[in-house]
Amino acid sequence: MALKAVTDTSFDEDVLKSDKPVLVDFWAEWCGPCRQIAPSLEAISAEYGDQIEIVKLNIDQNPTTAAKYGVMSIPTLNVYQGGEVVKTIVGAKPKAAIERDLAEFISAK
Repeated sequence: MALKAVTDTSFDEDVLKSDKPVLVDFWAEWCGPCRQIAPSLEAISAEYGDQIEIVKLNIDQNPTTAAKYGVMSIPTLNVYQGGEVVKTIVGAKPKAAIERDLAEFISAK
């Protein structure tokens, strides 16, 4: 299942106004580590989609949002809740490590 792509235009509506936490994967087509973690994020989304939404933002196509949130290296995963960044995860990690980082937003089934 592919993750929803958000843009500079849709970011406010899709992420900041969401009623549940949203993890934004700041990525780019040329980024190897970004491609490495994509299957893990898709699996987490499939497993915990009722608790946290996971979306992707291509920084090459949407530089405004990436710049606004100071994304300097990718992959950067920001969790937004109530319109604010509440957690930042930088770099590629295994699925289990990402799940541990997200433990405060997801509960085991």
